[in-house]
Amino acid sequence: MGPRLAQDPVELVPELAEVSAALFKATGNRSIPRTTISLVQLRAGQIVGNTYLTVLHTGFLRKAGESEERITAVASWQDAPYFTGAERAALALVEAVLQPSAHGERVSDELYTQVAEHYDDRALTTLTIAIGQVNFFIPIALIAKPVPGRSFTDPWA
Repeated sequence: MGPRLAQDPVELVPELAEVSAALFKATGNRSIPRTTISLVQLRAGQIVGNTYLTVLHTGFLRKAGESEERITAVASWQDAPYFTGAERAALALVEAVLQPSAHGERVSDELYTQVAEHYDDRALTTLTIAIGQVNFFIPIALIAKPVPGRSFTDPWA
């Protein structure tokens, strides 16, 4: 299946490049590893069922030298032995944000406390922005259906 938009969204709305660059800069403040951000964003792509986002973030992780085991195991991170406590907390947080909760509040106090055990306020804010960053691009990915493997607004290119 081809893309729905014939043009790159950045060509149609050039301001998108500025927004993308600002979000990438905000998440690149080194308070949390770039790998953790990519793991979280890969999981977000998996949750929303978007091939473009999963291919994009898988590629970022490969470029960073991540093992195929870790990349593949993101979909089943809860029982995979490849992730640190901090990575598990970040993955739990993105799942809570993106998936409805049968128990009401998506991000419970218990989950927040668990995440805060691994991340100081700056890092937790950065992680929150990283989740928001991928959430910003989810509608573009779902509606425009860009071609997997071809990246628009790719800050790592």
